[in-house]
Amino acid sequence: MSAEIDRFGVRTEAGRAALEAMLADPAGAVIASDFDGTLSPIVADPAAAYIHPEAPAALAGLARAVAGVVIVTGRPAEQAIALGRPPGGTTGLADVPGLVVLGQYGVERWEDGRLTAPPPPPGLDRVRAALPGLAARFPGARIEDKGRALALHTRGCADPQAALDALADPVAELAAEAGLKVEPGRMVLELRPPGMDKGRALEGFLAERGARSVLFAGDDLGDLAAFDAVHRGAVPGLAVCSGSAEVTALRDKADIVVDGPAGVVELLRALAAALAAR
Repeated sequence: MSAEIDRFGVRTEAGRAALEAMLADPAGAVIASDFDGTLSPIVADPAAAYIHPEAPAALAGLARAVAGVVIVTGRPAEQAIALGRPPGGTTGLADVPGLVVLGQYGVERWEDGRLTAPPPPPGLDRVRAALPGLAARFPGARIEDKGRALALHTRGCADPQAALDALADPVAELAAEAGLKVEPGRMVLELRPPGMDKGRALEGFLAERGARSVLFAGDDLGDLAAFDAVHRGAVPGLAVCSGSAEVTALRDKADIVVDGPAGVVELLRALAAALAAR
């Protein structure tokens, strides 16, 4: 194990085996990551959640050595690309060689500047009509329209967790009426189409690239499916938690826990340096 990587404190034998596999065979490795809370700090306004300024360069360094780099996010793919260039920055996600962005939990795909996606589900119109009434009960709650999903954020409420808890049942009822599912997250309830999650999206990409090892970094409940895919897969896998005080379930399942997006970037840079040194 590279000393640069070993300092991050891999907690499991499976995680150590995955890192050894990546170092021994970089061309067979896939590097995958969530966006919000993992490559980008969590902020009150999702539209202002720009990527960590050093993340694009770290991913670009890895992309030159591995089988693929993919962002798997609940955001629309083009929105992740737009927020993937920090204000004043000269490089962004769009500059990462061969990058693929699987947006809306894998429903959308951005690659080489082109977006492919199915039409929005019809139930969203019903949600758009009803969700503002629910949000109005909790001052500070805000609605994010993702085109193929809608998210209700409570981070701006006086008591974000109490608002989230109170909204859980009525939002679930609305989702069921509209034929959608609820994806809970860090002070957010998202209503989106069923049938796809980050685990399935990641598995499809790994099969496409013929991956022989994988690293996935995430921070929220929606990333649990990807963690499960990493751990049950046929290839060695490393699950990295972008640590926070808000989600402990992910931390418990991680092979490595780092300190938020800055820690994720530091790990990616160390891995790129270790691969370049071989």
